[in-house]
Amino acid sequence: MREEYRSHFFEEIRRNWGGPVGIEDRAPSVAFDPEFRQWWATYLRMGASPGAALALTQMNAQIDIRPILPMIQIPTLVIHRESDRCLKTEEGRYLAEQIPGAKFVELPGNDHLPFVGDQDAILDAIEAFLNGVLQVPDVFRVLATVLAARVVLRDSGVRPQIAPEEQIKQWRSHVQRDVALFRGSHTVFEGDHFLATFDGPTRAIRASIAISDSARRMGLSLQAGLHIGECDVKGQMIGGAAVQLAQQISEVAAPNDVLVSGTVKDLVAGSGIEFAELSDDGLPERFAASPLFRVQR
Repeated sequence: MREEYRSHFFEEIRRNWGGPVGIEDRAPSVAFDPEFRQWWATYLRMGASPGAALALTQMNAQIDIRPILPMIQIPTLVIHRESDRCLKTEEGRYLAEQIPGAKFVELPGNDHLPFVGDQDAILDAIEAFLNGVLQVPDVFRVLATVLAARVVLRDSGVRPQIAPEEQIKQWRSHVQRDVALFRGSHTVFEGDHFLATFDGPTRAIRASIAISDSARRMGLSLQAGLHIGECDVKGQMIGGAAVQLAQQISEVAAPNDVLVSGTVKDLVAGSGIEFAELSDDGLPERFAASPLFRVQR
C-alpha cells in the first residue's frame, strides 16, 4: 500500500471517527443504505475510541508477516472477492501462494466485509473446504519464538567466565519459573546454556528480560538471542533452523543483552517494546543481510 494512501486514511480516522469511516471501500454494495451506515458507525465507536483506532491502524501498518507464511503447516483456505476495493485480489493470491498447499477461492463481488454481499457463497466455500479435510496428519514441526541463552559470571571488564555449578543450578530454577510465567515450553538445559520456546514473540522478549534480571540479582549475566521460525519438536527436545539461528544470535550478544532478529522485531509492532539496531561492525558475515536489534530496557 502506498504511503500517501495510508496517511490519507490515518487523517480520515482523526477527523471522522464516530461516523461510517471506510464504508465505501469495505461495503460498497450497502454504502448508501442509511440503516447500515448507522450500524457501521455504531460498530466502530463500540470497537475503539478515536485514539485507539488510530494507534491500532498505525500498528497494523508496521506488522509484516510475509517471512512466516511458508512456515504455516495446517490446511489453509484463502477466500477473496474478485473486485474487493479494500485489498487487491493479488494480495489474497499471494497469501495462498506463500502458504504451502493453501487453497485459493476467488468469488464474485466487491465487498470486503464477509457479512455483506453474497454471504452464502463464502459459507459454501468454507463448508466444502472443511468437508474435504478428512484427516490432519500429526505435526511435529511448529512455528515458535525460540529463546537461546547462556549465563556467565557478571562481566568485570574481562572475558565472561562460566558460573559455578551450584550457582547455575539455582539459576535454572529461576529460568523455569520465568518461562512458565510467560507461558513458554520445551525448556532444555545444557550446562550454562538453555533453550525455550514461546507461542508469541512479545512474551518471549518479556520472559528474556525477566530471566536476565533474575540472573543479575544473582551476580550473573545473560546473553540472549531470539528468532521466530519452524522448530522440530520431539518430546521435550527442539531443533531446526530457527533454533540454530537463535543460538547464533545469542553467541554475539554481550552480557545482559537481549538480541532479536528482524523477523521478531517486525511481529511485535505496537507492543511498546523498543529496539536499537546493532551495528554491523564486528558482527559475523552471516548477519550482513539480516540486521539484529537490541531490546531497549
